[in-house]
Amino acid sequence: MTEQYEVIVVGGGAAGLSAALVLGRARRRTLVVDAGEPRNAPAAHMHGYLTRDGMPPAEFLAAGREEIARYGVDLVRDRAVDVAPGFAVSLASGRTVRGRRLVVATGLKDEPPAVPGVAERFGRDVLHCPYCHGWEVRDRAFGVLATTPMSVHQALMVSQWSRDVTFFLHTVEERELTDDDLRRLAAAGVKVVPGEVAELVVEDDRLTGVRLADGTTYAREVVFVAPRAVPRTDLLQRLGAELRETPFGAYPVVDETGLTTVPGVWAAGNAMGFAEQVVNAAAGGYRAGATINGELLMSDLDATP
Repeated sequence: MTEQYEVIVVGGGAAGLSAALVLGRARRRTLVVDAGEPRNAPAAHMHGYLTRDGMPPAEFLAAGREEIARYGVDLVRDRAVDVAPGFAVSLASGRTVRGRRLVVATGLKDEPPAVPGVAERFGRDVLHCPYCHGWEVRDRAFGVLATTPMSVHQALMVSQWSRDVTFFLHTVEERELTDDDLRRLAAAGVKVVPGEVAELVVEDDRLTGVRLADGTTYAREVVFVAPRAVPRTDLLQRLGAELRETPFGAYPVVDETGLTTVPGVWAAGNAMGFAEQVVNAAAGGYRAGATINGELLMSDLDATP
């Protein structure tokens, strides 16, 4: 038997819960399908969210789930594995649910560079976002692991949080750096080290250095990396949503409210872009929820004889 909802929200992170909160308060019968795989799970704390700065991500999500429950929103721990036209969503448990509108807030998965030690320390002393963690590691000895020419930008950015930054070229050739890159790195006081990185050095459960393939070791306390972003857009692709290619993967084409090119389907949070932090994701979910409620209202009024 297929259960009917007004709105199905796939994804129980900041974006999905925010959309569900707005819809629940608008008295819309709403279901959140949460697979329990938030992008920021490796981080001990989240930052940059006014009044919630430093809050553990798990506590933030638990509070969000409590809030939506107050307004009658259903939440199920399950995974959406397929969706058919008419927004019939098939879940891994075998259950099928249908909604009049759909919010895809499935986020993305970060795949750290395949250097021994990186994945194990990711979210601790291997980081990717200075806005998320820069203050907490300020003035320490930083390393930046280059994996693309765009890593130069990361090395320049983190120099605002420490004057001791070493840029390990790793798989990037020095000739790939432009004159502007080299000038800016020098102006920022960033030391450039060629050569492939073999591993991170960890002692007593803390990062102490970066070892090159030739055996040279550089003492470092924090390493910034650029993970490969893997957007979770399977459901959107199944529905035929138009995607746009970016340096960080393919994301749906959306309007200012998150509406995709498929009528009735919204995207929010990291499902619509790489750089959506928690505060941005929550705002995007709010916009999507409010827009959907208004659209449903007008649709029903227009259908009334």
